[in-house]
Amino acid sequence: MAKILILGETGQVATALRARLSLDEHEVRSVGRRLADLGDPVAAREVVLDFSPDIVVNAAAYTAVDKAESEPDAARAMNVDGPAAAAAAAAEIGAPFIHFSTDYVFDGSGGAPYAESDSTNPLGVYGQTKLDGERVIAAANPRHVILRTAWVCSPTGSNFMKTMLRLAAERDFLGVVSDQHGRPTFAHDLANAVALIIPQLPDSDDDARWGVFHATGQGDTTWYGFASAIMDASRVRGGPATDIRPISTADYPTPSRRPADSRLANDKLDRIYGVRLPEWRESLTICLDEIYGLTGKGHWR
Repeated sequence: MAKILILGETGQVATALRARLSLDEHEVRSVGRRLADLGDPVAAREVVLDFSPDIVVNAAAYTAVDKAESEPDAARAMNVDGPAAAAAAAAEIGAPFIHFSTDYVFDGSGGAPYAESDSTNPLGVYGQTKLDGERVIAAANPRHVILRTAWVCSPTGSNFMKTMLRLAAERDFLGVVSDQHGRPTFAHDLANAVALIIPQLPDSDDDARWGVFHATGQGDTTWYGFASAIMDASRVRGGPATDIRPISTADYPTPSRRPADSRLANDKLDRIYGVRLPEWRESLTICLDEIYGLTGKGHWR
């Protein structure tokens, strides 16, 4: 049993982490902005030192991709300055630091799933601040596990899946971008991955198990393909569904550019930790079953 501090309280990943890690009888404390704003480095440092955990998991971030273009300072505070302070405080007390990053550190021009060693080139403020966050965390605490993930969904919080379901109940059809490729990931799978990683964390800072890892669902798709699968799965459960029509990125301009192909290769996480997230369609069905109250078993398997 470990004493674990989760930075983040109401977000998708933080909620899933709190539920999953408690199953292993860890002592878990989850803190959000009402207790410690990650955008305030002093507060981020103090909450780590006050709780004095064995492990810190940072599931808080500035994730408003488009809004970040007009709020670069706020994005940097949450994604760089606060995590750096928390990671440094964790290092002071000898605690490993687990942190979530993003596929948006890549520009999407590679034409194949990205490995952890591939060159980064963010297209916007959000991706750049997440990349800078990775770098300052690595410098502040050698005992770090950075999990780059993508297209995260869950029954809680705001996400693409829930937006599609809400709009499906309101509109006769939805136009969804079909030329951006990625790998959807579900928060409960990320939480399960962290639960499997924690017992394997080494005591030394000189170990291959520290560093950057990719953690996404298995299987490739586009936003259009993802939306279509959501509609199909919702329809058979008696939920809202509507017609999904493909559009191009040019048809749906946004303040921040998105990578055209941000698929992440997950081989390293499997090789080092023996962790491989499920196929995203499988997790989608589990997630929708929970939303529609069709299962009482939960998603831990």
